[in-house]
Amino acid sequence: MTLLLSPADVKYMNVLVETLDKCFSNVCELDIVLNYSKMHTVLDEIVFGDQVLETSSTEVIKAVEDISKLEAASNAISLVPKSVSGWRGR
Repeated sequence: MTLLLSPADVKYMNVLVETLDKCFSNVCELDIVLNYSKMHTVLDEIVFGDQVLETSSTEVIKAVEDISKLEAASNAISLVPKSVSGWRGR
């Protein structure tokens, strides 16, 4: 069986592998399995609606780091107990 890839497909796969390698520092299959949500975030930043949006691994990494910071901030806010956040009204 022969698999033919267009040059655009090869470039996309190269960007994906480069980006994952930078995100996980020498990526392996186990990194992808254990961190599938981060892998999906990287993939979502590169591809949307069957179209490649970003081919710069540096830009993708910046976006993934920004998303991680936002998720961490929203998780920190949700950890504040309601009794502490509602004490002002008393």
